[in-house]
Amino acid sequence: MSEYSIRPARTADISGIHALLEPLVERRILLGKDLAVLYGAVQEFVVAEADGELIGCGALHVMWEDLGEVRTLLVREDHLHHGIGRALVEELERRAEDLGLTRLFCLTFETVFFTRLGFTPIGEHVVAPDVYSQLLRSGDAGVEEFLDLAHVKPNTLGNTRMLKHLN
Repeated sequence: MSEYSIRPARTADISGIHALLEPLVERRILLGKDLAVLYGAVQEFVVAEADGELIGCGALHVMWEDLGEVRTLLVREDHLHHGIGRALVEELERRAEDLGLTRLFCLTFETVFFTRLGFTPIGEHVVAPDVYSQLLRSGDAGVEEFLDLAHVKPNTLGNTRMLKHLN
């Protein structure tokens, strides 16, 4: 495998991120995102690149004062098991710490991978009731997944909600 680099995403990367995402959306592994949503979140993304091609991506979405979510983490199938996913998460963790976040959430089928990175499955009531009521107003699907709201369950069946406490 060739060398790869991790860097902040640029608007020119969005069509490539969308192309990486589509096969996983079709297989119902990840939730789909419209191009307009991806462009609006470009500053949240980092990408993995090798030989001028996108081979992976991930996003950090701030949910609350101390809480962020790792979103849209994926590595192209022909580049799996080479440390790229770990490198993407580690970069997102650095960004989270720079922002002052102390906890990272993810919703995933890849529990073994995230467990190796220090995430643990969570139950309900992981935020204070007043924070919960504020988060309910966000209208963000990821926040609704974090809160484990019933109306998002049909889209997320089989996923595990996981959390990591940052140093």
